Amino acid sequence: LCVFCIFFSCDDIVEVEDISDDVVSILAPTDNAVLNVSTVVFTWESLEDAESYRLQIATPNFENATQIVSDTLLSSTSYNKALEAGSYEWRIRAENSAYETNYVINSFSVED
Repeated sequence: LCVFCIFFSCDDIVEVEDISDDVVSILAPTDNAVLNVSTVVFTWESLEDAESYRLQIATPNFENATQIVSDTLLSSTSYNKALEAGSYEWRIRAENSAYETNYVINSFSVED
């Protein structure tokens, strides 16, 4: 006779919310924005149940990237990056321990 006892509390069972159908809402820079600043401030709205955000910046765009300027994982809803004049695309997605959203992509340019 073999008897197994499993002891656990409700705190031990953690259900991670599926955020894969959610969409991160970009605040700035908006699509096709033309900026006259050297430091770009990227901002987006917080997404419920997201633990972090993956932000990537490419020049001139992701399809024909000559350079991935930034690839960073953030816990906040803003990011500052000094950029030279040129054309860029940036994308952002939300992540948690089990799921991630699709990227939302915007293009923008920085002028001297």
